[in-house]
Amino acid sequence: MSKAMEILNNPFLNKGTAFTVEERRQLGLLGALPPTVRTLQQQAEETYAQFKEKAAGIEQRQFLMEVFNTNRTLFFYLMRHHIVEFMPVIYAPVIAESIENYSDLFIQPQQAAFLSIDDPAGVRDRLKNAADGREIKLIVVTDGEGILGIGDCGINGVDISIGKLMVYTAAAGIDPAKVLAVGIDAGTNNQALLKDPEYLGLKHERVTGAKYDALIDEFVTATKELFPGAMLHFEDFGRDNATVILNKYQNEAKVYNDDIQGTGIVTLAAVLGALNISKEKLADQKFLTFGAGTSGMGIARMLYDELVRQGMDPAEAKQHFYLVDIQGLLFDDTAGLTPEQKQFTRQRSEFANADELTDLLAIVKAVKPTVMIGTSMQGGAFTEAVVKEMAAHTERPIIFPISNPTKLIEAQPKDLLKWTDGKALVAAGIPVPDVTVNGVTYRIGQANNALVFPGVGLGAIAAKAKVVNGKMTAAAAHALGGIVDPDQPGAAVLPPVAKLQSFTTKVAEVVAQSAIDQGLADPSVTDAKQAVAALKWEPKY
Repeated sequence: MSKAMEILNNPFLNKGTAFTVEERRQLGLLGALPPTVRTLQQQAEETYAQFKEKAAGIEQRQFLMEVFNTNRTLFFYLMRHHIVEFMPVIYAPVIAESIENYSDLFIQPQQAAFLSIDDPAGVRDRLKNAADGREIKLIVVTDGEGILGIGDCGINGVDISIGKLMVYTAAAGIDPAKVLAVGIDAGTNNQALLKDPEYLGLKHERVTGAKYDALIDEFVTATKELFPGAMLHFEDFGRDNATVILNKYQNEAKVYNDDIQGTGIVTLAAVLGALNISKEKLADQKFLTFGAGTSGMGIARMLYDELVRQGMDPAEAKQHFYLVDIQGLLFDDTAGLTPEQKQFTRQRSEFANADELTDLLAIVKAVKPTVMIGTSMQGGAFTEAVVKEMAAHTERPIIFPISNPTKLIEAQPKDLLKWTDGKALVAAGIPVPDVTVNGVTYRIGQANNALVFPGVGLGAIAAKAKVVNGKMTAAAAHALGGIVDPDQPGAAVLPPVAKLQSFTTKVAEVVAQSAIDQGLADPSVTDAKQAVAALKWEPKY
């Protein structure tokens, strides 16, 4: 391939029609492009006009991915100027459809690394080949087992890693040339994929146990060797592995699990924002977590840790939590409990009708929660009867249906506000328009991890932190929760996606400062704001 073609086919170097005449002469591009020179802004205007002609949803996403594949600077320039419009397209909820059809739609690997359980010895070389000499500061990795609300997607799940990294760059300004998406193919238990001739992953069932653990260990070891100081963001691992992996490696590297920590941070931030509005105290709340999987338990742990940080006795703090899963309210003798669930179970002796507490309405009547958080993936589970029962026992019920995509949300915010005469304090896991009830327009905060993980990553990387710990993530939650205006009628409990880039910087600065204060930052980093500013990449030629 000629030097000209190498440049035009490299998305990190390609400027397309924006190469000046002098650049074309120096780089051997004369004759390889049409003669007219365009500015980045002109390219963006033309590209956006083409985007608007595409059908909403997956067709728009495919178009944007073509831009991403050919010119990263142009793609992220567009993201900067249309972030509210583009976020649902390049990330949730449209990414769910993209993942489900990844093998069918595959055109190119988008600089991702593909690791195989059948080639554990090749992990290092595979990572090195995909990085292609780039200095990697951030890695998002998935094994595809617990993708969004879809489940086991096998190697198709690598699309979530690519999408997350897009958000990191769009929101936090992390250089797209210094990030690496990784898909770990451990097989899949999705029979539809195994039978699909178009599926691009390994055609055998998911490998577990010692062989799987060894592959993860090889991956972490190789990344530390190849990309020293890089942050490892684990994404959408299965329930049996997510917490185990986080606990195993979180004290030896910058390891972060968005399903556990990210969901916990954004939910704590939303609760703090809601309490700023209701003028109530965290210590006075009863938390009902509907869905006690990886995300639900991450939320419970984050809220519990905050209660303890505020001075509450650990044993007392645990009494503020009620976990509900497919079995109903979780008791200490419930079969099949995970280690994380066992820390927050209740005793049957607390309830006269313990055996009847298998459906949500009965549980709400018995518990009388003030905060109800949905991570169940059960669309419509927060019914009118459930919500009205909850509202009968608390003046400002805090209700967060945060499952996504849209079809899996526990209740629509407009219904929650209608059923409570506007008293509910609501955040949702999907983008939701404003809701007007009794003449008041309510802005609905999106409890989307995208509000927080870019800032946490940017702050940790900027500080060159050794690890990402609880104090750093708590600092992120407080920074995010403190941005809302509690005295504005109908105020959202979380800041809007429209301000994502500005408040991401604030979150990053407090995370970096926390690392410095704890002695976890590199000694060369002493000014958090300066360190964050120095790391930011700008989409410009």
